[in-house]
Amino acid sequence: MGMINVPDERLYKISEIVKPPKTTPATVEIVDIPGLTKGSSLGEGVGNQFLSDIRNTDALIHVLRCFDDDALPHIEGSVDPVRDMETLNLELQIKDLESVDKKMQKVEKIAKAGEKDAKRDLEVLQLFKDHLESFQPARTALMDERAKEVISDLFLLTAKPVMYVCNVDEQSVISGNQHVEHVKKALEEEDTEILVIAAGLEAEIAELELQEDRDAFLRDAGLDEPGVHRLIRAAYKLLRLISFFTPGPKELKAWTITEGMNAQQAAGIIHSDMERGFIRAEVIKYNDYMSLGSEQACKEAGKIAVEGKNYIVQDGDIIYVRFNV
Repeated sequence: MGMINVPDERLYKISEIVKPPKTTPATVEIVDIPGLTKGSSLGEGVGNQFLSDIRNTDALIHVLRCFDDDALPHIEGSVDPVRDMETLNLELQIKDLESVDKKMQKVEKIAKAGEKDAKRDLEVLQLFKDHLESFQPARTALMDERAKEVISDLFLLTAKPVMYVCNVDEQSVISGNQHVEHVKKALEEEDTEILVIAAGLEAEIAELELQEDRDAFLRDAGLDEPGVHRLIRAAYKLLRLISFFTPGPKELKAWTITEGMNAQQAAGIIHSDMERGFIRAEVIKYNDYMSLGSEQACKEAGKIAVEGKNYIVQDGDIIYVRFNV
């Protein structure tokens, strides 16, 4: 388990103005899981432990080996990221099929008792079963609200959004290599994110204590920023996440919410009491705050909007929540 700070320059630019005692970035929790082998869905290798570990995650990041190194033999005897990707997908599909079958057996008993909803649920489950049996992930099945409701308690592994990271050698980090090209070709029909990162290089950079040394290392490698920054931004996009900021006398903090959440829901992310006793949100747009230079200047320029609970929070909003419980 690892907690990664979300890289967001806006937070630190606000901090330069507010000068709070503490500045806290948003975080993303990453669960690093051992590599998957054939038969994991049947308990081989790390097996079912692997599958239970990812059951409660919001998205999957599949790291594919896209480098050759005789000193690091591949468990399958050769480097083939497309094969590895297909192995993972198959194992997840098998596990999902097992989950759907189990629920179908339960629902069939209820349907036989004459329950109308159960019959409709059975039709939905059959559609998912057919889809999985045709080697398709659950996320590509056509889903209306009813279908989402029927499978919601199954936490299907292949229903989760997925992004792919091609782990390459240092020489291939800028332009990629033949392995990366094979991955891109295999995924050209899918609407998914593919990142190229040299994990070995990233590890070396992370060991450097001084930021100047890290920056110099990155420049030498032809990179503008660590790959992990691109990874987190891509994960945000994949999960439709945005950030808002709350400057206070003791702490400036970034918060993560899903696109489309309203001000009252966003207040609940800070604390449940704020959601329960929500009165209003005073909102300053990030660009206004930066151009005018302070909360007071924004107030004098009429750039603080007083919003009710139904205001849809925008990425980068600076928010002061007023509440009473």
